Amino acid sequence: MRLGEIARVVRSKNAGPFLLTFDVLFADLATFERMRAGGRLTRATVAAAYNVSPNEILEFDWHPFACAVKFSLRRPIPSGAPQDTDVYGAQQHVPLMELEVG
Repeated sequence: MRLGEIARVVRSKNAGPFLLTFDVLFADLATFERMRAGGRLTRATVAAAYNVSPNEILEFDWHPFACAVKFSLRRPIPSGAPQDTDVYGAQQHVPLMELEVG
């Protein structure tokens, strides 16, 4: 099963012109805990989905009070640069949604 089928919300957005931040929100604490314990949504699996080193995933954090996981990545091209195709960073979550998590 893919993350996009399990999570209630998967989104990306700018965190300034040089970073993208990602949020994955689950419907309930049981699903959140199952995903956290499952070992298939990790810094390493996210890095593989984005073809970057796990060291490039910034602040990969689980937040039980929000049933959410949050992390950031450096943007390959700064927001608004001539080669940028997603100024708001709002379309960068698709590889995360396709991640096989069980």
